[in-house]
Amino acid sequence: MAVNVKNVSEVFSKDVFTARGDYYGKITDVKVDLVKFRLKSLVIEAARGSPLAQSLGGKRGIVVPYQMVQSVGDIVIIKPIANQLLGSGEEKDEKAAATY
Repeated sequence: MAVNVKNVSEVFSKDVFTARGDYYGKITDVKVDLVKFRLKSLVIEAARGSPLAQSLGGKRGIVVPYQMVQSVGDIVIIKPIANQLLGSGEEKDEKAAATY
């Protein structure tokens, strides 16, 4: 999926929602593949009281692979990730999100 922003810096501080309408927080950083000129992942700072913050416990945020992003515009819409975080201790696959 192509990002419809002129500069990567325009992605910072955008609100992040899931496709179900849950508010997760704001984008605080991005990881870029400079060889392919593509975004690799987004760093989302969890908003207090959000479903993401509740599933993270004491963690501040999460790193989400760009494959989980569905839309970028005035807001960013991602696939829900809470179920992957609350898994039963199974080994995470490459597309799973990492907490920080």
